[in-house]
Amino acid sequence: MSANPNVIQPPDEPHVPETAFGKWFLRTETWTVHVLERALKDLQRMMPAAPRSYAVVADVGCGYGRSLPKLQRRFAPQRLIGMDIDPEMLEASSLEVAAHGMQGEFICCSSSNIKLPDNSVDLLFCHQTFHHLIDQERAIQEFFRVLKPGGVLLFAESTRRYIHSWIIRLLFRHPMDVQKTAPEYLAMVRAAGFSVPDSAVSYPFLWWSREDLGMLETVLRIKPPAVREETLINLVAVKPAA
Repeated sequence: MSANPNVIQPPDEPHVPETAFGKWFLRTETWTVHVLERALKDLQRMMPAAPRSYAVVADVGCGYGRSLPKLQRRFAPQRLIGMDIDPEMLEASSLEVAAHGMQGEFICCSSSNIKLPDNSVDLLFCHQTFHHLIDQERAIQEFFRVLKPGGVLLFAESTRRYIHSWIIRLLFRHPMDVQKTAPEYLAMVRAAGFSVPDSAVSYPFLWWSREDLGMLETVLRIKPPAVREETLINLVAVKPAA
């Protein structure tokens, strides 16, 4: 870890480390374009108001930082914060931000023990992070705690159907017993106190979220079933104003 004064060393909390393949994948253009960018576009169209700036924007589970320039461009924060439990990823994120001529803060912490004060964040981005977490209920409570009243949570997640698929079991590592279905994730976010209208929820069925990587549809022209167990959920949640 560099001498970056904004990086805080985390407590010794249980977590499931990413595989070497997973770390490689997070730095690919496939991840950046087909996973991250598509999620941001979908979330942005569901936001409750016209696009505007958010003074404090935080990415919880920022990985290698590919999201941070995208968040900066979209929301023009005065303070941009990247959080992750992996110091190696935070180091790479700081380099990513510097390469774009941006300023950022980096906090090494668990999503279930966020090192930020109550009511301190205007927009919290959680993209493909939640299925890595062991204590998901505590984490969503932390998200609610650190967001200001009226603050926005952008939540994009893979569901149990996808995480339990053979291809993900082969290539990645996750806490398998805590994975949730799309309805269970939605219920969890609402139970934490967030407002999530039905119009702010989507269920993409993207090629990379299918066990066959979309080959049945693109090669054999076999359409996916209209009724299925969803593999992804995107939602925009708002912490009610006090």
